Amino acid sequence: MVYTFKGKELGSFFALSTDYATERDEFKGYDNLINIHWNRNDVPIHLSIDNVEQVLFPNQLTTSTYLQKLSFKKGEPPLTSFSFNREFYCIIDHDQEVSCNGVIFFGAFDIPKVTLEGNEIGKFEALYQVFIEEFKTRDSIQGEMLMMMLKRLIIKTTRLTKEQKIGQRLDDSQVDIVRKYNVLVDIHFKTKHQVNEYAEMLFKSPKTLSNLFAKYNHKTPLQIIHERIALEGKRQLLYTDKTVKEIAHDLGFHDAGSFHKLFKKITGHTPNDFKKSTRLLAA
Repeated sequence: MVYTFKGKELGSFFALSTDYATERDEFKGYDNLINIHWNRNDVPIHLSIDNVEQVLFPNQLTTSTYLQKLSFKKGEPPLTSFSFNREFYCIIDHDQEVSCNGVIFFGAFDIPKVTLEGNEIGKFEALYQVFIEEFKTRDSIQGEMLMMMLKRLIIKTTRLTKEQKIGQRLDDSQVDIVRKYNVLVDIHFKTKHQVNEYAEMLFKSPKTLSNLFAKYNHKTPLQIIHERIALEGKRQLLYTDKTVKEIAHDLGFHDAGSFHKLFKKITGHTPNDFKKSTRLLAA
């Protein structure tokens, strides 16, 4: 079942799907969707995000954005998903942590997963039922009500993410630096390949960033940049007809050899070998 809200003036869109894998085709008219996925089943759901297998256990939530490619195996249990575009939620000046560039969407973690436990399950289920009722209520303030409820869902998910994934290792200001760094990498990875370039934008030293990332994540700031470049390289190899040279140029490399070297370092495969192997798997 799909419940939708569409705002004609701004082209805003917000949807609640009870079986995202089979119903997401109904969202094709809307680009750049941001999603919160929730396994409300008693069994795990297997999915692939950017060609990496993931398991979402019962009462776990994760997120995905328009930058990621999701796929599902046939016969998987239904996945509950909230999907919205920037016109619906992000044009409002929300607090940074719960904005569209917040912790759970663009930032601290590759594939964020949070687990609902104890009374949190009941709280989220109650919120889910209110969403259903509000989607069915057609009046002049429906959009505003749904936006307020979506913000509540994002706030609750963000709090759990910080508790479960970051704990007490970082304070709020440090979390914000990590988030901002990841957002900046998402924006500038095609033109800025060095940590010092991002450190300058954040008014921090590269050493400060390295020490901060070491507190919660085994990845270094440079690894974040390299993995983001490699991820875009994989997407273009899989979903476009561009040559390796063209992809290298698009990602800011003056020669294909430098891209080739970075891609192999991150993925373990050359660009051409990666493209061939994924096509063989899909055949």
